[in-house]
Amino acid sequence: MNDPVELGALDLAALLCSRVCHDIISPVGAIVNGLEVLDEEKDEAMKAFAFDLIRKSANQASAKLQFARLAFGAAGSAGAEIDLGDAEKVASGYMKGEKADFAFTAPRVFMAKNRVKLLLNLILLGNAAIPAGGSITVAVEGDPAAPRFTIRCTGPRPRVPAAFEKLVPGTIEADAIDAHAIQGYYTGALARAVDMAVTARLDGDTVVLEARPGAAAASAAA
Repeated sequence: MNDPVELGALDLAALLCSRVCHDIISPVGAIVNGLEVLDEEKDEAMKAFAFDLIRKSANQASAKLQFARLAFGAAGSAGAEIDLGDAEKVASGYMKGEKADFAFTAPRVFMAKNRVKLLLNLILLGNAAIPAGGSITVAVEGDPAAPRFTIRCTGPRPRVPAAFEKLVPGTIEADAIDAHAIQGYYTGALARAVDMAVTARLDGDTVVLEARPGAAAASAAA
């Protein structure tokens, strides 16, 4: 296996910022459209529709930003820990705007922030595994210092995310990593940073993503 590519800090920061902007531009744009309707529309039914659009879009934008703060942001100082209860809250809020039902089972403990960030990023990859919707269940087990993550994604036409071929292992040319691909690459970088092996496999109508303590550099699709 080729050695994982390492993006420069400036490129990584820029691409992650682009990813976050991509996530929130749609709900923010919907808020702007709703405000324009309120400015111009006289019909009360249309105004009620615009208020509902603004309210839902604002909630969605807030949920995406809270999720991004933990999944991509600094989330405290170096060596900080994150409450898994907070991770469940932001993940559940994010998934309310997605097609799949979502369940999160984990002890209410503090865990090293990069492990929590890995978990949240795996949830994003799990969501991509069932684009037509279905259900996602997340289980966190074991010692917080050496946890095991299992994410089961069940739905019609499931697929192992393409990111597991090269992006998660990091065996891709740096100039091929763009704002769309950065999240998969970042997931692999987090796994290597916390020495966890990440795998993905298709089991019938379910894609199973797992992260286990071990040599993260050896992670690859099963």
